[in-house]
Amino acid sequence: MRKDTKRQKQAKWLRLFRKAHRLTGAALFVFFFFIAISGLLLGWKKHSGGIILSKSYEGVSTNLKDWMPVDQLHTIANTYLLDSISPDLSTEIDRIDIRKEKGMVKFIYTDHIWSMQLDGTTGKILHVERRYSDLIEQIHDGSILDDYLGTSNNQIKVFYTTVMGVALLVFTITGFWLWYGPKRMRRNKATA
Repeated sequence: MRKDTKRQKQAKWLRLFRKAHRLTGAALFVFFFFIAISGLLLGWKKHSGGIILSKSYEGVSTNLKDWMPVDQLHTIANTYLLDSISPDLSTEIDRIDIRKEKGMVKFIYTDHIWSMQLDGTTGKILHVERRYSDLIEQIHDGSILDDYLGTSNNQIKVFYTTVMGVALLVFTITGFWLWYGPKRMRRNKATA
């Protein structure tokens, strides 16, 4: 009788894990879909032929002594942005990526996905791009909702990544048990 009770307990745990696995999957299906697609795209961004992430172009000199001051390069980038792309775009900088080994400076803006690469020596615009990789990353980590809704301190991103991380952990544990549990029950039945 004791072995039947043990088997019943194991079957009960299997049903519980199957239910948790099914409910978690059904509730978070759309989010897992977006994470999977955006994760694949991010994994391929450097191998997308410049579609997701542009290559880094090269300037005239890698010697910083030959370069224009960064504030002048910044002015050139902002002037081009407002004159040639749209006068309505924000010029607030998210980051300035200095690639000394390429002789290039990249200006990445905060409120939109435009960026540009300038020759550090001449100030010539080497490349203008829409940074789709940043947009895909924001979709992947949920921060696009913080931007859209204007929430502070990435509250939605933190909640989203917590829920998705816990869900992945639940999927891993329940999935393993759904695979291993029946094997264990058969083995226990065979030894009985």
